[in-house]
This record gives sequence, C-alpha cells and structure tokens, in this order.
Amino acid sequence: MNAIAQQSRSDDGSTVLVVDDTPANRYAMGAVLSRAGHVVVPVASAGEALIELDTRLRTGALPDVALVDVGLPDLSGFELCRRVKALPLLAGIPVVHFSARPSGPGDRCRALDAGGEAYLTVPAEPEEIRAVVRAALRGARELTDAQAQFDRLALLSETVVDVQGARCLVELATTAAEATARLTRQSAAVFVLGDDGDVHAGLSRRGAWAAAPDAVAREQAAAIARRVVCAPGGARSTIVPRSMWPDAYFGPGDVRLVLARTRSRHLPVCLATPVAPDPAGRIGPLVAQLARATALAAEPLLMYERERHVALTLQRSFLPAHLPRLPGVDVAFRYVPASRQTEIGGDFYAALPTPAGVLVGIGDVVGHSLDAATVMVEIRHALRAYSLEDPHPGRLVTRLDRMFQHYHPESSATLCLALVDPVTGRASVANAGHIPPLRVPHEGAAHYVDAAGPLLGLGLPHPEPTQVELAPGERLLMVTDGLIETRGTDLSVSMAQLGAAATEAPAAPDALCDTLLSCFGADRADDIAVLALRLSPDVSP
Repeated sequence: MNAIAQQSRSDDGSTVLVVDDTPANRYAMGAVLSRAGHVVVPVASAGEALIELDTRLRTGALPDVALVDVGLPDLSGFELCRRVKALPLLAGIPVVHFSARPSGPGDRCRALDAGGEAYLTVPAEPEEIRAVVRAALRGARELTDAQAQFDRLALLSETVVDVQGARCLVELATTAAEATARLTRQSAAVFVLGDDGDVHAGLSRRGAWAAAPDAVAREQAAAIARRVVCAPGGARSTIVPRSMWPDAYFGPGDVRLVLARTRSRHLPVCLATPVAPDPAGRIGPLVAQLARATALAAEPLLMYERERHVALTLQRSFLPAHLPRLPGVDVAFRYVPASRQTEIGGDFYAALPTPAGVLVGIGDVVGHSLDAATVMVEIRHALRAYSLEDPHPGRLVTRLDRMFQHYHPESSATLCLALVDPVTGRASVANAGHIPPLRVPHEGAAHYVDAAGPLLGLGLPHPEPTQVELAPGERLLMVTDGLIETRGTDLSVSMAQLGAAATEAPAAPDALCDTLLSCFGADRADDIAVLALRLSPDVSP
C-alpha cells in the first residue's frame, strides 16, 4: 500500500489530455483524474487534439499521457494515435485508448498496432482508470530513462575516445574535465598528479570561471586528492565539505571527487564537480568509468613525461651553459628545447679550444627519444676526447662515423665541424649531412659554405674538408634544422630566408642569435640549436 501511495504521489501534477466527443464522459473522466492530482486538458475531437498538441509543442508543455476515445467523429482514435506517434517530438507521449462500446480482441489489437500503450473499457472503476494512467506514465518514464541512459553511455564512449587521444598530461586533464562536464551537465575540474609532485590541471568550458584558479588553489585541491584512498584500477567517489575545498574552483559549496589511480605507480587522477542530486544513481557510475579511463590514458603519458624529464636533464647537464673564452673569436650560442608536447631531441653544439685553433660544431642525432639524447652525450664526449689528439675536422668526422658503426649501428646523426685559426682567419669545414655553415660578412649578402657529405653512421667515405678564409669581423653561423624546417616548405626556401635574415641582423654574435630566434623560433616542434662565431675585427689575414 505504501508503494502504491508513493507512486501515486510521484505522478501528482502529470498533465493528461482527454479526447472524447461526449461532454459527460469528458467531465467524468476529468473528475476522476483531477481527484488523483492530475492536470486534465479536455478536448472534443481529433482535430482539437492535434491543435492542442501543436500549441503545447511550441511552449514545451506537452501532456504526459493522452486518453483517446476510439470513436471520435472526425478521425478514429486509432488514426489519431498513428499521427501522434509518427511525429518524433510527440511519439514519446503514451496513448491509452478507451471505448464505451463492447470491445473484443480485434479492437485491442488495433489499438496496439496504432502505437497505443493500453486499452480501457468504460465505464470503469476510478481506481482502474488511475492505475492504467499510472502504468502508462511509468512505462513512458522508464522508456525515457532508458533512452537517457543510452545517450549517456554513447556520450561516455565518445568522451573515452577523446581522453585516449590526448597527447600530453595538460591536454588529458582539459579533455577529461570537458568530458566530465558533458556527463554531469556541470562545471568540472580534473587533476592528474605526477610522481614528482607536478599537478596537471584542466577546467571545463562549462562554468562561469571569473579567472583560472591560481597555483595555491591548485595545490590545495591536489593535496586533498592525494589523501583519498583508492585501490589501483578502481574508482572512489567522496564528498569534500565546502570548508576544505578552495572556492576558486566552484565557489562555495560541497564538492564531489571521483578518484582513480594508475596501475603501475598508483598516481591519482581526480575528477571534481559541485555536488548535485543523482536520485537514480545513473550518472555516478559513468563518471567513475571516465575516471578509470582517464587514469588508464595517463599511464603512458606519465611514463613519457618521466622519460622526457630524464632526457632534458641529460641535455641540460651535458650541453655547456657557458662557453670558454676563446682568444681571437667571439662565440655565442642559443639552445631552445621543444615544447612539452613534443618528444625530446638530440641537438648538440660545441666550441673547443685546440692547439690548431678553435673547433666549433653543431649536430643532431636522428630520432626523438631518450636514446637520441644519450647518443648525443656520447658524441660530445667523443668529440672532446678526439679533438685533443687531432682537431682536423675531416679526421674527426671519420672517427665519429666509425664509433657510430661500432656502438650504434641502428643510429645516425648529422654533424658540421669547423676548425678556425683566429690569427689567419683560415677555416676548415667538414659536413656530415647537416645544414652547411652560413658565412655572414661584415658587408654584403650572406652565403652558405660549399660543404657536404654523408650522415654519420652510414660507413660511407667523407670528402675532404672545405677550406675558407674568414675576413676580420665576418661571422660563421651554424644552426640545426629545428630553427627553419617547416612542414610543407622546401628546406632550400627556408635556408634562403635564413640567409636574408642573417644579412640584415646585428653584427654581434649574441644579437645575431637572438634576432634569428625571434624571426624563426616561435612555436617550433623540434629542438633548436644556434651557434655563431665572429672573427675579431682586429685579426690580420
């Protein structure tokens, strides 16, 4: 009895369209339903019913159920039902046919075939009428709930695909926040926590963010997420009181956290939204699935982030932060690592004093990985060691090529070396597959040194170095392809643009490097290395 009463109360206020051409029947049916708490809309014909439905469709106030007499004067109740069910925006309204004349199986079959949900013979007991209406409302509600859940599951599938396509941890957090907002229809924030204490946060577009929460608020939220206990591979939902959660995210109010942990290092991934009712318990499990999918997608990105950190540490540790003082020449360099969305590279540079002059070089290990950075370190160490014994560029290239073949047969690298005598200005240039050096005279147009040769690691013979004589004040510029290489543009075009820019650049090596970076170095997807050498103006040839 309690369950029936509860169901009746849940149906109070439902709008019932009663279609009957007999006024007395409309009144009697309306009285029964009104006493049950329903809002009754009586009409006398199929035509009036269609007009009423069209009007209510415009205002968004469609009836919850329709009771239709099968013997209407203009259209039969069966035909009216077919027309209603044929319109997508009206098809969800449950239709109960009724008739005062004796009916048999044929009439009931016609009612079902027309799309109706039930058939009622009148006069009927008031409780039977109310029960039939309740059943029709319950069936429509369950169908609507099922469709809504199907839509949510389809949305979850789409969002999981989006999450799995994220290319970095910040993009993952932002994508997961947007996905959470779409599932919950609320603003959302997502935090992916790295094992070095880094916090990668993302916000959904849904929500009136006056400003992005600052680092203090982000750390507060991350500290709470770290304390939530959750088994790896699972997900846990918990409520954080408003007094504990930073207002910068959702304003005052309790916050729901759904947290999952990665399987390997058990790092937390946290989805946060304002607390909202979920009486049917349909949304919570979907958000938990999304949290698990986000943690799964974070696993390889966190591993990559760790590898990238190690590789960057290698690069920054072994690439010199300051060049030694080299008599007779001014040398400047710039190194710009690629963005966090791009894999690590193997760019390197060197400037070494030798008994025969100043040895400068620049190169790039083929590939983007921790292995490439490691090989880069080996090349620099080998170059420093070999140059102490023999700084001749041609012989250095040959020795490094043999080292590659012996220790790294699957790898290759580009390298350009120049041995400059500061006293005479004579320079010997050996090039192994790299962009040749650019000569930038004190006056006149820049031009490239005619020096070429095969990559290191191929085992092919290398030509003799190219001999040039630098004039006092002349600059020799070396760059890696990350500075100028652009997808869809021929490298020769980019090299010509570099030459034109260098010609107009200031004379000082530092200013030259900065000018070229400002012209070409924005938003590059690869590491950039630039080295500029200028023969002192007072050097006599």
